[in-house]
Amino acid sequence: MKVSSLNSHHGRLEAQLVFKFIVMAFVMILCFAENTKAVEKAFPFYPGEKLTFQVRWSFIPAGVVVIEVLPIETINGVKSYHFVMIAKTNPFIDLFYKVRDRIDAYTDIEMTHSILYKKQNEGKSKRNVIVNFNWEKQEVLYSNFGKKRKPISILPGSFDPLSVFYAFRLHDLKENKETEIPVTDGKKCVMGKARVLKREKIKVASGTYDTYLVEPDLKHIGGVFKKRKGAKLEIWVTADTHRIPVKIKSKVIVGSFVAELISAEKIGPTDPHLGNTLTAWDRFLSVRSILDIRAHQVFPVEVPQGKISDEHLGS
Repeated sequence: MKVSSLNSHHGRLEAQLVFKFIVMAFVMILCFAENTKAVEKAFPFYPGEKLTFQVRWSFIPAGVVVIEVLPIETINGVKSYHFVMIAKTNPFIDLFYKVRDRIDAYTDIEMTHSILYKKQNEGKSKRNVIVNFNWEKQEVLYSNFGKKRKPISILPGSFDPLSVFYAFRLHDLKENKETEIPVTDGKKCVMGKARVLKREKIKVASGTYDTYLVEPDLKHIGGVFKKRKGAKLEIWVTADTHRIPVKIKSKVIVGSFVAELISAEKIGPTDPHLGNTLTAWDRFLSVRSILDIRAHQVFPVEVPQGKISDEHLGS
């Protein structure tokens, strides 16, 4: 298909909105779990964990998103977890809207709040955002390419949009449970909300999984959500101690998208009391290599391997 047949102006606009939405959707995974203190210090994730998702816009392959836990670092004198998310469009989508986005997020080692948040856009649109958390003043300072905004106050225990995904993985999921947790991107601080609708088994490319279906509240989310009446985001999360998303689906103003997990590396041991869930994960991990090959066939993009660094952003 030639690019000219895509209706260039509308095609570029829709592609921009959709891929921004895709990135937003991954950080919206923030609202899955019960708003209580974790009862154990044993976390369901470890440095080295790496999740890779394939993304489709309607029936069109769009790209990949990789989320990874990097080695523990010291930031501003605080021992910290380091989380990374990279979003990359495939060569076809690159022709009319190239995306090379990277987010770095840091929390304290106890996972009680965020410390630093950075976002780089190196594709069609350029951005170099840094959000510094000042917990003595309980505020954050947002800057983009060094241009600073006025600091804003934040709620105790606030997380950035990426770290909050890992923070909520510390807690159990329950049907019909609504969750609230403060989250900030440096420009505003809101109470993120979500509801666990039901527990169900779903089938994706890697197998059948016992999952919880979670629906985040989109009231504070603009863009493609705000422009469509009844816009909805659905997230299926494994009903085990890892609480990993295996599928994300939504319909928005510019169409629909589906993201599915195609690769999971260095996942910790599953609770044996969960029975069939362990079997599903074992089956998934056993066919991971096959899935990686299939992903490359469907998506002609280079999935970052090993430790994600700035060199993976491309030009």
